[in-house]
Amino acid sequence: MKQYITLDPWSIVEDGFHRQYNEVTESLMSLGNGRMGQRGNFEEKFSGPTLQGNYVAGVYYPDKTRVGWWKNGYPAYFAKVLNAANWIGIDVDIEYESLDLNQCEVRDFRRVLNMQEGYLERSFVAVLKSGKMVQVSVKRFCSIVDDEAGAIRYAITPLNFDAKITVTPYIDGDIRNRDANYDETFWDEVRKETGYGEAYIELRTRKTGFHVATGMAVEIEQDGVKIDYQSQPIKYEKYVANRMTLDCQQGQETAIYKYAVNLSSLNYDPDTIIQEARKAIQHISRKGFDRMLFEQKQAWADKWKMNDIVIAGDIAAQQGIRFNIFQLNQTYTGEDERLNIGPKGFTGEKYGGSTYWDTEAYCLPFYLSTADQKVARNLLVYRYKQLGKAIENAQKLGFRAGAALYPMVTMNGEECHNEWEITFEEIHRNGAIAYAIYDYVRYTGDERYLVEYGLEVLIAISRFWSQRVNWSKVKKQYVMLGVTGPNEYENNVNNNWYTNYIAAWTLRYTIQAVEIVKTLDPEKYAELIDRLHFREDKEIEKAQHIVDNMYLPQDEERGIFLQQEGFLDKDLMTVSEIPKGQRPINQNWSWDRILRSCFIKQADVLQGLYFFEDEFDTETMRRNYSFYEPMTVHESSLSPCVHSVQASKLGMKEKAYEMYLRTARLDLDDYNNDTEDGCHITSMAGTWLAVIKGFGGLRVENDQLSLSPYCPDNWQSLAFKIRFRGALLEITTTQQDIRVHNFSNSPVTIRVHGEDVTVAAKSQKSVMTPVAA
Repeated sequence: MKQYITLDPWSIVEDGFHRQYNEVTESLMSLGNGRMGQRGNFEEKFSGPTLQGNYVAGVYYPDKTRVGWWKNGYPAYFAKVLNAANWIGIDVDIEYESLDLNQCEVRDFRRVLNMQEGYLERSFVAVLKSGKMVQVSVKRFCSIVDDEAGAIRYAITPLNFDAKITVTPYIDGDIRNRDANYDETFWDEVRKETGYGEAYIELRTRKTGFHVATGMAVEIEQDGVKIDYQSQPIKYEKYVANRMTLDCQQGQETAIYKYAVNLSSLNYDPDTIIQEARKAIQHISRKGFDRMLFEQKQAWADKWKMNDIVIAGDIAAQQGIRFNIFQLNQTYTGEDERLNIGPKGFTGEKYGGSTYWDTEAYCLPFYLSTADQKVARNLLVYRYKQLGKAIENAQKLGFRAGAALYPMVTMNGEECHNEWEITFEEIHRNGAIAYAIYDYVRYTGDERYLVEYGLEVLIAISRFWSQRVNWSKVKKQYVMLGVTGPNEYENNVNNNWYTNYIAAWTLRYTIQAVEIVKTLDPEKYAELIDRLHFREDKEIEKAQHIVDNMYLPQDEERGIFLQQEGFLDKDLMTVSEIPKGQRPINQNWSWDRILRSCFIKQADVLQGLYFFEDEFDTETMRRNYSFYEPMTVHESSLSPCVHSVQASKLGMKEKAYEMYLRTARLDLDDYNNDTEDGCHITSMAGTWLAVIKGFGGLRVENDQLSLSPYCPDNWQSLAFKIRFRGALLEITTTQQDIRVHNFSNSPVTIRVHGEDVTVAAKSQKSVMTPVAA
């Protein structure tokens, strides 16, 4: 672990320049607004370790899959969100010396991500080789009010000299992705323009043909007064800039204000996109930096009113949960149903910025409880609109009759993952789509979603499961062969318990959904089954037979479900027996050794018990947890949160807290030595789950909100807000009592530790914390 980030309840603070961890810090200090994002790179030149990253939502490239062989059905490309034009750059030259923090002495360095108000600031004193000392302070944000815009205030103060300082604000489109499979460049220049203090460049992606126009405008102040300046426009291939040489006096602050926009052809006609960028620049530069920043602070204040989780008595835990919530809100706003949530969001290149099953399994509950209902609905509609592609994906693998296999990784609905054991075998992702529909309907009560979209998706997924299983004459049950479960440290196994269970569950839920839609809207149901050629009696009979006869491996002696057939043939060890210095094993062991070991990357059997806990008794869950958790290395970012929620359910408070802290501070402390390539955005929703479903005990039971909140022993209190079916509630838990505040205009009845509690409109009620809780 790397523990150099200062503990602070509202900020991510780097005191002193940790050059060796700079790429990690760049990830942590990332900014975004749902439309665009930017890693915490420096504005000025930096020749040290850095991963330059600017991203525009929805703009991607189909990088050719890099494998040494090919199989039928293999994806032709690996999609990735592109590193877009660098809009933050400001080169600084002080009498022929470039300001580069890798080439000078750095004093009083401080970099702070202010999560409460939504901006990044940095300050330092640089001592150049000539002995000149310059103080720099920077403030930057991606506006969530003007969500295609960003703004920078870059202030320079000479401390021991008078001199001419040359500043060159620029836009650089000659950029690459570090993860390009063939070291390709992905952008072509379309046009560029420069003028007094402004510049524009339009780039087009190769193959996919997305256009992005990036524009900038520059203002300069000295001692707080706006000044006129001479500007030298500069144009190179894929590069535009303005160069200004300024007379700077010792002790005098010179502030460069840089306003920038990124507009994409997802929202603008390519023929007019440059003109639209010019209008957007004029709009924000007229506002000015201070007004934009004020609006930013107000907008974030509104978000925190709804989303904040307040932990008293544990700064590390408090900082961790706010960091996770902050990054989730920067990544996805739900305003555009064409967009989704990449595992790294706007913080790095890894995983290509594509959509994984993480969205449905981990992120959906966060947006269900903290945002307007349409936000979660849009996440489901995103998948509905890609159903045709999911059917095509299944057809490529030999399935028929409208069977759908949703992709493991996608931008547009096509499968674009580049590992066969994932692409062909990790089919449990289909179950996560079905579960998300169930989770949404259960939470919101919006059964009309099944009529409009959900049943059609469920039928297509169920057709896949009905074809993917086969009848075993030996077992006289249905089996599923050649799969990879959630534990990706096991490939090509037979009868993964979780995959078999969620397949049977999906078929069961589809049968229920058919009855719901038939009752709610018989006319729509009739139209649907006609359009889908749904042979109701035959398909439901087959589905029910699979549900009743699915093989689910278990060990009766231990009273556990088997992760897959043959799991007990392994040399069963605990993680504590791994020799010191050999973790994480994925960075120290061969893949062959990992596959043969018993060690588990993330919850597998326990993932199923987490999803379907109401179908199992507590002792069954406890036996499985006690067997599998000691063998789990938690080398997936999605692992600790599930274990934390289940530990809370089982009353294992110390383990629940240990797993919570690990998921909350996964990136802040770089647990798995991989934060440098971006933060784990989708697992951050898992951190929220660890608090709300774990410590808060939130469930929906029989259309009623149920809570079983408690505080870890070292916390004084825990407070969070929840939206549920039109109600807004705040739950505050201490070691002594639980207070439920109803902000709604109607009374609300919820269950608290198994007892019904009715809270009048615009009021609150307290109940004692049960001794056993």
